[in-house]
Amino acid sequence: MTNRIRLGISSCLMGEKVRYDGGHKLDRFLTDTLGQYVEYVPVCPEYECGLPVPREAMHLEGDPENPRLVTVKTKQDKTDQMTRWARRRVVELEKENLSGYIFKSKSPSSGMERVKVYNEKGMPSKNGVGMFARVFMEHFPLLPVEEEGRLHDPVLRENFVERVFALYHWRQAMAESRSRGSLVKFHTKNKLLILAHNQQRYREMGRLVARGRDLPLKELLDEYQAQLLEALKFKATPKKNANVLMHIMGYFKEQLSSEEKKELLDVIDLHRNGAVPLIVPITLANHYVRKYREPYLMEQTYLNPHPIELQLRNHV
Repeated sequence: MTNRIRLGISSCLMGEKVRYDGGHKLDRFLTDTLGQYVEYVPVCPEYECGLPVPREAMHLEGDPENPRLVTVKTKQDKTDQMTRWARRRVVELEKENLSGYIFKSKSPSSGMERVKVYNEKGMPSKNGVGMFARVFMEHFPLLPVEEEGRLHDPVLRENFVERVFALYHWRQAMAESRSRGSLVKFHTKNKLLILAHNQQRYREMGRLVARGRDLPLKELLDEYQAQLLEALKFKATPKKNANVLMHIMGYFKEQLSSEEKKELLDVIDLHRNGAVPLIVPITLANHYVRKYREPYLMEQTYLNPHPIELQLRNHV
């Protein structure tokens, strides 16, 4: 890749000592593994909005849809200070060309979901969103976002990284040529990837591309990007992957021997039933793609959506 993928991230996850207690929450997968393929843009809402390190702990209070950010002991209200800064910061982040963002879980400023919000009796409910995270997601509604806690789940991790790489590749294609031809080429390469996430969205996107000349170019490309990112939010399950793998097998029906067909069918069934991870049938499918030089499949992103070194398909 000529330009590294850029991801926003909570600074403490990078090991920066900016938390309220002067500590950090270094995440080695993010820095040492995923960090080999991306360039991070660290953000610490509480420190950047003007609060010191260390500082008094804060939490959210009131209406979960419109909470206040209040210090725990002295009850200082930091809502306006945080909101003013957040609105400025998201505008600045437009210039960073981010392909995604990783938030700090449970944080009153950066938590993406299930953040504690305290009522007037001091009782918490886990239905809030961090103040900066809310402003960010409203400003960038389609951008892939996750928080480090959820990324410990192999399915969520693979889904997030796949969405990040898909958005990056889409932008690369549009940077080379913002045209209907580039759209058709991109969609053709990513058909099986989309199909693995949502069959209905796959059909809708096919129809959108087919009637591309009926729409103004900007409207067409913006709508395609929106549908792409929405489609990839759906999780690719073993059943969905097995369906795509059977589709792939159909391209080799004239070339595969009876033994090869049986071997591929067996590993597809093993994955469908949860006995082996996705990397097993994918590796075999890639072997047949290389062996028989099937041109359509050689171009399919589905077979190699992100660097194999990340080992994301070893666990789903």
